[in-house]
Formats: sequence, structure tokens, C-alpha cells
Amino acid sequence: MAVSGSDVAAMYTLLSNSMSGDQRLRGPAEEALAQSESRPGFCSCLLELITAKDLASQKEVRLMATIYFKNSVSRYWRNRRDSSGISHEEKTHLRQKLLLYVREENEQIAQMLAVLISKIARIDYPKEWPDIFMVLSQQLQSADVLASHRIFTILFRTLKELSTKRLTSDQRNFAEISSHFFDYSWHLWQSDMQTILHGFSSLPQSYNSNPDNQHHELYLTCERWLLCSKIIRQLIISGFQSDSKCFQEVRPVKEVSPVFLSALQSFLPYSSDLEEWYRNPESFHHEQDMIQWTEKLRPCAEALYIVLFENNSQLLGPVVVSLLQETMNNCPSSVTEITPALLLKDAAYGAAAYVYYQLSNYLSFNDWFNGALSLELSNEHPNLRIIHRKVAIILGQWVSEVKDDTKRPVYCALIKLLQGNDLSVRLAACRSLCLHIEDANFSQREFVDLLPICWDSCFKLFDEVQEFDSKVQVLNLISTLILHVSEVIPFAEKLVQFFQKVWEESSGESLLQIQLLVALKNFVVALGYQSPICYNILLPILENGIDINSPDELNLLEDSMLLWEATLSHAPTMVPQLLPIFSRLVEIMERSFDHLQVAVNIIEDYIILGGNDFLSMHAANIAKILDLVVGNVNDKGLLSVLPVVDILIQCFPMEVPSLISNTFQKLIVICLSGGDDRDPLKTSVKASSAAILARLLVMNTNSLAQLVSDPSTSQLLQTASIPVHENILLCLVDIWVDKVDNVSSIQKKTIGLALSIILTLRLPQVIDKLDQILSVCTSVILGGNSDLTEEESSTSHDEGNIPNKEFRKRQIKFSDRINHISLEDSVKENLQTCAAIHGESFNAAMNSMHPSALAQLKQALKMP
Repeated sequence: MAVSGSDVAAMYTLLSNSMSGDQRLRGPAEEALAQSESRPGFCSCLLELITAKDLASQKEVRLMATIYFKNSVSRYWRNRRDSSGISHEEKTHLRQKLLLYVREENEQIAQMLAVLISKIARIDYPKEWPDIFMVLSQQLQSADVLASHRIFTILFRTLKELSTKRLTSDQRNFAEISSHFFDYSWHLWQSDMQTILHGFSSLPQSYNSNPDNQHHELYLTCERWLLCSKIIRQLIISGFQSDSKCFQEVRPVKEVSPVFLSALQSFLPYSSDLEEWYRNPESFHHEQDMIQWTEKLRPCAEALYIVLFENNSQLLGPVVVSLLQETMNNCPSSVTEITPALLLKDAAYGAAAYVYYQLSNYLSFNDWFNGALSLELSNEHPNLRIIHRKVAIILGQWVSEVKDDTKRPVYCALIKLLQGNDLSVRLAACRSLCLHIEDANFSQREFVDLLPICWDSCFKLFDEVQEFDSKVQVLNLISTLILHVSEVIPFAEKLVQFFQKVWEESSGESLLQIQLLVALKNFVVALGYQSPICYNILLPILENGIDINSPDELNLLEDSMLLWEATLSHAPTMVPQLLPIFSRLVEIMERSFDHLQVAVNIIEDYIILGGNDFLSMHAANIAKILDLVVGNVNDKGLLSVLPVVDILIQCFPMEVPSLISNTFQKLIVICLSGGDDRDPLKTSVKASSAAILARLLVMNTNSLAQLVSDPSTSQLLQTASIPVHENILLCLVDIWVDKVDNVSSIQKKTIGLALSIILTLRLPQVIDKLDQILSVCTSVILGGNSDLTEEESSTSHDEGNIPNKEFRKRQIKFSDRINHISLEDSVKENLQTCAAIHGESFNAAMNSMHPSALAQLKQALKMP
């Protein structure tokens, strides 16, 4: 059933409830929205809600509607096999309405709508949306400052999106856009430049005359000018021929470059930090940390200072400490005015922060913290944000110098800074707190009671920051907390709600989604056997991340597979939702072997956790994956996948052989091929393969007998140019004898049992190999098997605990038939059978054994 305009009120209620803290309201609302998003008219209904004038004040609901709208466009704008998508008529309506509604006052919603328009344009321009630039250009003619700012935001996002398309036809289209749009953008840029310079020059006089309106308009003009600068750059770089590759003059390059340089010189008197900080503390924080040091005067000076200090630390160390002491004396912590003395103290604090390693020889951190830094934080005047930010940086940089008796006050100080009002200070505290939690000497005992306020401060900061880099930084702190503290379960419900919100807001932002996947993996590990409490949020995210048809598959797949592995490793039982998604692993492995080791771990987890239910559902998929991998990866890859084959035989000895017969044939080829004499890796592969075939013979003798007698096995060996002059099973005997010293103790026993079974074959060649077979069996029996006693100890130690993956693995090994068969009894019994079959030739072979070998055999079999 389609969604229509009459459903706006109901849609508003659902969106409002989806943000509720009450799970009884939020759960049904989220489910209803998820069911509605693929229905015709869903996006149109959302757009009606977003643009409704009577809902302009309902920013949270409108923002949530924008998020759902953006997500639906990402999923359903292109035609999909599993969905009818958005109809042609609805797409036309949405494109028209989006361009008519450009004067959105909420910055966050405006930015998201601009991204949304750019995503649609990437798909539809020029074929389905040829007039997008003409409509936007026409609207610019009569737009006020806010509307033109929003239009340029849309233009910038759209041009940036289109410039990344690499087909020749797409590049031709972009060149045409550039030729039509460059002059208008350039003239507006020059006009705004003059307006901004005039506005800067008159700022001191405007403080007392209606400042709010004038300053906001100047701010929007600056924003538009910056967007225009980015657009001009994009047009020149992607829309015109490079001046370095052609002989003709490229007019835009010649025209723009000198004017840009002149403009930068004009701005210098009004600029390098406090004004930038006050205007946008969040951007200031990231600019200080992330810009190239060569791009601004201050970071250049800092970089030079660091190099000078590192090369002359003995000379400069006392000087810096003296300067630090002098600035603290001249500007005590009670000062609130921004004076040269306070700015000099800020610089001195920065100097001490950047060379902490060398300066620690001249300055005691504990004394500095207790005597000055902690006092700085007691002054909460807004101007002291300058010093507070440097204190936050110092506390992070000097983490290795924080002694046990100071850890608690430092943790409290950082939490206090994390709760402040200034985003730049809070983000600096966020990074420093992360450094402390990651530190090898982090004290959980001193931090544990701060956790509730720390979690809440992190959640609040994430909600308040706008920039992508900020959100990634806060999410990294949350992920680090989860990884390093033990008290996670009491906060699980809040974390689940937080992760749900982050996932909904992160559509299209793959780096943020990667950080979320890492945090979720840490969360699952921290929850352990209680991890199913987060499955409602985790499983949909996991399914999206391992979908190779997802637009972000290249970015998200690796971390999604690690999350998948962690989910299975810490699951108490196999839930029904996890079973069907195993088929995704086949698609992933068909694409590449880049994630082979994680894939192997996932397969092993499914075998251990899923048991017969898993095998009955995915037998064909297991066979396909093993057939893909064995014979098509290098030796290191083979070594990683062979344990899966081994555990399959352990768990399903009767069912598996016929399912993966192709794999067993390939293992026979590996065993009988040469070339491992000087290659330890190949030796390990051959030895492990031989041990697996030995296990198959012990646990399902008929299956290996059928396999070696199958004409296709001989054909495979022939194709691989491997000459076989006798029975394949007897050829394997030579390999078992040769490689028995290259395997583990349990594999040695397996090979010994396999060789004892060979004694029962009615083949005369068995007598020729009798001496070698008995020598191996004797060596294995006398060497003993320590694995079983270790398994008995570890299994009994874990009794009563909730079973996890490692516990189940130990149970499987403990119940392994190999561990419960007596090699001594097997050899005794099969020797009697061999004697009955071969008679005198057996006796002659036994009599020809070396006396010491015969004595050892009797000792091993406890024979008189």
C-alpha cells in the first residue's frame, strides 16, 4: 500500500516515537518505518514533512525525516532486484520539490538535503535531470543571502559528486557545466570578496549597532564566498584542461590565480587563531591538529621549535622550564582577561606539551599538575578556554609521566574538561582521555566510578558536534572505553540506543561507519555470552556490511567480517538469524581471498556453534568455499584453511566425506606432489594434508578407500603430472611415514592409527612397508600423547561456565575419537589380522626386523 500526503501526521508520530527513550514506543515505530521505506510515496511523504511550514520548529523530527529520506534514496533510487524502488513519477516529483525548497534555515538539515540532491544528481544528471543547474541558477537571481548560501551548498556538493565520475561522457558533461557556470561563480566570488573586506573593516564600529543581524549576514556571506571558492577550484581542476598539459593559455587559471593570491594578502591583517576559534571551535580544533604544518605560520613555528628542541634538548630544556615558570608567575590562574601575558602562557604550555619526552628530565609532572595545572581548571571564566585547551593537551601528551597517586585527579580533570561548554576544549579532552585509557598503566580501579558520567558526556558530545571528524573522534573514545574497561554491561542499554542512532545518521559516511563497526566489535567482546542483548541493532548492521552489493562494500567489508567473527565467537547459542547469512561468505570468497583468515575463523565458528543444523542448511556452501580455496591459494592460505577440514571430519565423520570429496582429492594431489624438500611452508602443508587424510581413514575408512579408487582421483593426479606406480593408498603410506615428524602429537597418533589400519589390507605390498609402519607406530606409542591430559585439565576447569567458542573447541577435541582409541590395542589387533592374511611372508618380514626395533615394538605393545 502506497504512502500519501495524508499520512504526514502519522509519519510525524512514527518519527517522533522512533526517537523516544521508551523502548515500547521506539521499537514499534522503528519497525513501522523500516516496513514503510520501500513503499511508494514514502520519500514524498517525508519531504512534505520536512518542508511543512507549520513544523519548522520541530527540528529533531525534521532532521530524523531527512535521515530516513537520505537513507531511502541511497537504497531505492537505483532499481534493485529485490525491490520495485521509487517510481519514475515519484522521482520527478521529488526532484522538482527539492529544488523549490532551498531556503532551509536549519544548517544540519540544509547540509543533509544538499548531500541528498548531490547523490540523486550523480545518478540522474543529465539524462533524467537535465535542468538542475538551470533551475538553481535562476533561483540565484532573486535569492537573499541565506537562500544563495543554501544554493551554493547544493552546487558545491553536486559539482563535487559529478567531478568524481570518470567516464569520458561524464567528464564531457562536467566540462560543459564548467564553461557555463564559471563566469557567474567568479563574478560572485569577487563581489563577495569586496563585501567581506568592507565588513571586516567595519566590525569594530558595528558592535554597538544591531550586531547580531549584521554579523550573521556577514557570516553567511563568508560561508558563501568559501563555497564559491571551492566551486571555482572544482570547476577549474575538473572542468578545464590543465595548464601544465597544453600550450594554449587556460583563461580561468590565468584569471583566478593572481586574484586569489591578492585576496589572501588582503585577509592576512584580519586572520593564523582566536577569531577562528570563537567563530567555530569545532573546526578550529581539527584545523590545529590536521592541517599541513607548512600551510600556516603558527604550525611552522611549532614544527621548527620541536626540531630545534630535539636536537638541543640539554641546552633548551632548562630554558623552556624557566620560561614556563616565568609565564606562570606573570599570569596567575586567577587572571581572566585575554592579555599578552596570558597568550604567552598559552604558548609556553604548548611548548611544554610538544616536547614532553625530553622535557620530563627537567620538569616533574606531578608537581606541575598539583601546583599549577589543576588550579588553571578551577577558573571557569569563558576566556580561560584558551588555557584549558592547552591543559587538556598537556594531560594527554604527558600520560607516561602520570604517577599512581596523580592518576585519579588527572582522570577527574579530563572528565571535567569533557563536560565543558567549548567544543574545542572538549574535543581536546576527548583525545587525551583516549590516550590515558589506552595507556598500559591505565588504572581501572581509579576510573570505574567515573564511567557513568564519562559515558553520558561522550553521548552528549557526539550529539552536539556537527563535523564528521569530530564524530569519528568521539566514537573512537567510546570504542576505546568499551575495549579497556570491564564495567560495560550496566551501560549496555544506553550503548545500544547510541549505536542505533549513530548507524541511522552515518549513511554514506563510510569512515564513521567503520569506526562504529570497530566499536560494536569491542562491545560484543565486552558483553561476552550476554552479547545477544545487542542483536537487534547488531544483526542489521552486520548484514549490511557483509553485502557485497552494498555501495560501501569496499570500505566496510573488512571490519564487518571482524564483527561477524566476534559475534559468533561470543554467542552462547546459534540464533536463527545468524544461520542464513552464512551464504554471504560464499559471495565474499568468490570475489577475493583478501579476508581468508577471518573467513576461516567464521566457518570454524559456524561448525562449532551451529552443529547439525548448520551442516544441513549449508553443506553445499561449505563444499563450494573449500573447493574455491583449496588449490587456488598459496601455501600460507592453505595452512589457515586445513584446520576447518579437520574439524569438519571430527564433527561429521559420516556426512562430510561425500560432501567435500573434491577437496579431499585435492589434498591427495598435494600429498603426492613433490617440491617441498627445501620449503618449510610446503612441508607443513603436505604434512597437515596427510594428517587430515589419515583422520579420514581412521574415522570413515570406506570413504577414503572409495576416494582413492575413484577414477577421477587418478585423472586429477595425471593432470597434475604426478606419476603413481602403485595403489594410491600405499603411496599415502610413504607420505605418512615421511611426514610424521612434522606434525603435532595428536596428528602423530592419527597417522599411527591410519598406518595400523593399512596392516589389514589384502595387498602383498603391505609386507614391504611393514618395517616402516611398525617403526612409526612404535615411536608414537613410546612418545606418548600429552594433548589429552591438557584437554582434560582445561575442560574440567571450565565446567559450570557459560560455554564460549574456546570451551566448545576443547569439548570437541576432548570427544575426538582419536583421543579415545588405543593405538597400542589397534596395532596389536591389526598385526594379528596382517599375520592371518599374509602368513609366512608376514613371519619372514617380522624375523628380518632389526633386533633393537623388534625389542622396542614389544616394549610399546607390552608383549613378552
